[in-house]
Amino acid sequence: MSDDNPKTHPEGNAEKDPKDWTTGDEPMTGAQASYLKTLCEESGEAFDKGLTKAEASMRIDELRGKTGKGG
Repeated sequence: MSDDNPKTHPEGNAEKDPKDWTTGDEPMTGAQASYLKTLCEESGEAFDKGLTKAEASMRIDELRGKTGKGG
């Protein structure tokens, strides 16, 4: 019998594609904006303050890879 309860096995739903977020089309959060601004400055990339939460998350992942701050 499989235990699909997210409370006992949260790994299956721990990460969700930003494109699938129900709030992904809302403006990025202040924390996202701050971190994204820092990553943009460190990588020499332009900062776009008009990104949505989902777009900001994807951009952060991209820039983390470029700056070597990725996990």
